[in-house]
Amino acid sequence: MIGALITGAASGIGRAVAVELARAGTAVAIGTFDGDPHDPQETLRAVESVGGQGFVVRADVRDSDELAQASNEAAERFGGLTAVVANAGVLQRQPLADLPDALWHRLLDIDLTGVMRTVRAGTAVMRDGGAVVCVSSISGGVVGSAGHTPYAASKAGVLGFVRSSALELAPQGIRINAVLPGVIASPQSRDAVNSAGEEGLARSAASIPLGRVGEPDDVAAVVCFLLSSRARYITGQSLVVDGGLTVAWPT
Repeated sequence: MIGALITGAASGIGRAVAVELARAGTAVAIGTFDGDPHDPQETLRAVESVGGQGFVVRADVRDSDELAQASNEAAERFGGLTAVVANAGVLQRQPLADLPDALWHRLLDIDLTGVMRTVRAGTAVMRDGGAVVCVSSISGGVVGSAGHTPYAASKAGVLGFVRSSALELAPQGIRINAVLPGVIASPQSRDAVNSAGEEGLARSAASIPLGRVGEPDDVAAVVCFLLSSRARYITGQSLVVDGGLTVAWPT
């Protein structure tokens, strides 16, 4: 692989993907947005610490022009763009009965339409084939999530987008797949207001067959496999990374 664009790469799964790709020799464009509470320069330092190359680029998934510019810049700097990871997403807890239209539209704009914008921009500059991974979730992708209907609807929609895009992109030699993380210890999941929080993560471990919550590196390893030539005959698929949570019968 030559170069990759990763959205939401300032922290969590996005940062882990950037480092894992860098370790494998892929240059990375570290996508971030104005107002991100996490420092993308920390991701860049982590990339450089494993001998990788990269740069930070503005890639707000709400802005088609910005994503196009980020994709073009990555392709120019790296001599081509061969991988895209549509990872950026947000989560906000809100009961359906109190859900305002504006919040519904905001979350779908980022978590679903933002994936489309990222993939559309990134694949437009792929000249010799490539691979794309979209980050969905078991929330919506496999199970329901009370209090998170916009997020779950978006993550379910990502799977339909991936399947349909696979058919359109295959003639260009571009593969696209989705990963569905389970309970992952990330800045987002540690938010006790909108997600599980530290106590919720600790409780979740007891329900996971492998006995622990996941780490961003667990997801990054799967993302990098799907982007690699080892997955050259896989497209339009969805791979769950949840420690067995969604196949366990409650006891």
